[in-house]
Amino acid sequence: MIEAVGLTKRYGAKTAVDDLSFQVRPGAVTGFLGPNGSGKSTTMRMILGLDSPTAGHVTIGGHPYRSLPNAPRQVGALLDAKGVHGGRTARNHLLSLAQLAGIPAARVDEVLGVVGLQDVAKRRTSGFSLGMGQRLGIAAALLGDPQVLLFDEPVNGLDPEGIHWVRNLMKMLAAEGRTVFVSSHLMSEMALTADHLIVIGRGRLLSDMSVTDFISANSADFARVRVPEDGPEDRQKLTATLVEAGGRVMSEPGGALRVTGLPLPRISDLAHGCDVRLWELSPHQASLEEAYMRLTQGLVDYRSTDDAKAGLAEPPPLDAYGYPIGGHVDEPVAPVEVPQEGWYAPPPPGPRPAPAHSPAAEPSPAAEPSSAVPAGEQTSKDLR
Repeated sequence: MIEAVGLTKRYGAKTAVDDLSFQVRPGAVTGFLGPNGSGKSTTMRMILGLDSPTAGHVTIGGHPYRSLPNAPRQVGALLDAKGVHGGRTARNHLLSLAQLAGIPAARVDEVLGVVGLQDVAKRRTSGFSLGMGQRLGIAAALLGDPQVLLFDEPVNGLDPEGIHWVRNLMKMLAAEGRTVFVSSHLMSEMALTADHLIVIGRGRLLSDMSVTDFISANSADFARVRVPEDGPEDRQKLTATLVEAGGRVMSEPGGALRVTGLPLPRISDLAHGCDVRLWELSPHQASLEEAYMRLTQGLVDYRSTDDAKAGLAEPPPLDAYGYPIGGHVDEPVAPVEVPQEGWYAPPPPGPRPAPAHSPAAEPSPAAEPSSAVPAGEQTSKDLR
């Protein structure tokens, strides 16, 4: 088991990890999530004794990593797949690690077969693709058959078959009673692989719970309701009935209604009571990605926009009525609409507030969808 207590790491005036406490228990795959710069890699380095904490401590099986006898046989880790001498072959790289830890040479050939690199064992690692480097790093982590394993972005650069293999490998290792700690930016993979989640933001603990509980705690389940397209009156009547019953109703693209606050049987009864025919009544639950984005949307340090030039041009000045100065009377400035998709909860019923007519009024950054490419993704060039 990995246990961190009050773990803190400062680099000058910057605090990378701030009073972080958690436990990673055996028998489950624990996902380690957080935006770029949140302190995940620093935390993993402190677990492995590569960085010394400014305050607090972290132990593996009750002992600091540096105090573990023959640590490679107890703890395996992949933090940087590029941490390999390019002039060595894959087999020689693993063989040198095995000799340092007193591991038999036969184990080298065994793990090369496990990760699928037996055919390129005599090739120099300088010619390896990103995906091949990841497989070699996983082989190095498995070399000592350890009970504790740490992986930082283990599927980065792997093709779909490799991702599927890593996913099953993690589950198999956890099923054997090992402690598996995995950091990743790929929410879809974490949803399929992890049993438990530890989420941090700007060095502090945000969440420590199971995947199911995390999604429930950080998302709003809703029902999608659709009425016949030729019945706008029915749509309005149903909306008024649902709001009166305590539900929250929001329009979706395509004419459907998103309803929260009411169970599906209650929605069905209300629709029947007001004599409205339904074409669709379906439950929807947020994904792990949506729940994660909702929790961390205010803690992202680096954002990008849909338009690379957005924000470069100053907004036009407005007059007292909200119209551009020098424009035409029939060209009012439309109020900013907050996107109501994904993890955003529907607005409460009632009249909407009037838009502010101030040049300084801008939409909240939290409402701007991000188009930044997650750090865990790769280009087609890397999928070799």
